[in-house]
Amino acid sequence: MVFRDERWPEGTPGWVDLMVPDQAKAIAFYGSLFGWDVQRGGEDTGFYGMAELRGRPVAGIGQTPPGQDIPAFWTTYLAVSDVDRTAAAITEAGGQIVVPVMEVLKEGRMAVAEDPAGAVFGLWEAGHHIGTQVTAAPGTVAWNECMSRDFAAAKPFYEEVFGYGFQDISSDSFTYAVLLLDGRPIGGLGAAPPEVPSHWSAYFWVADVEASAARVAELGGAVEGKPFDSPYGRQLRVTDDQGVPFVLIAPNEQSGEPEGWEV
Repeated sequence: MVFRDERWPEGTPGWVDLMVPDQAKAIAFYGSLFGWDVQRGGEDTGFYGMAELRGRPVAGIGQTPPGQDIPAFWTTYLAVSDVDRTAAAITEAGGQIVVPVMEVLKEGRMAVAEDPAGAVFGLWEAGHHIGTQVTAAPGTVAWNECMSRDFAAAKPFYEEVFGYGFQDISSDSFTYAVLLLDGRPIGGLGAAPPEVPSHWSAYFWVADVEASAARVAELGGAVEGKPFDSPYGRQLRVTDDQGVPFVLIAPNEQSGEPEGWEV
């Protein structure tokens, strides 16, 4: 388990949150699955829930505002030093801002954007809240990736706005590039099947994929397909009890355990 007290570097996925119709139901589901202790804020925060491990934030769970028909999904937030400047760069590069820049008390400033292929992601300019403060343990974010219906358009967009480099690991059966910042992998960009909308997704570490998948089913969620091994870990796509997809991943022989790993 690794603790972090500094802001995440520019362009790094540094936070994830979930907005759902039934916040209490989501808190119960993820608390049981990942061992999160979720602290709900007051009315001034919209009762936003801060999921914690060892007393430190790892993710957010909020309630969809009344009267708003917003699809429920895990949103990846990319760390920025100036959210206004990044928002302007997004529109110049062919994306759009879907939630304008706003102040979040003294915690930070945010916006929500959409890339040219329709994938939605957040921007977070840290104030008091720097983002995720725990990594390398079950229940923490392991990976973030954008699966795009227009890989050719998405790649130059993210390069222009965030300065990403790319490590191509494509094969005959899939198109995928690791996103690099200063040569360091921070996420992924892949080509989605034509029937799948462009989206960002979150992977969460678990100690045992099969055991966690069984727990997902017990809690009312669903399992999609069967676990498979990759050089990055043993993986399985699941959905929670409100139909929100995410990916479970556990260290395997190929990947080894991440530095600081603690179960």
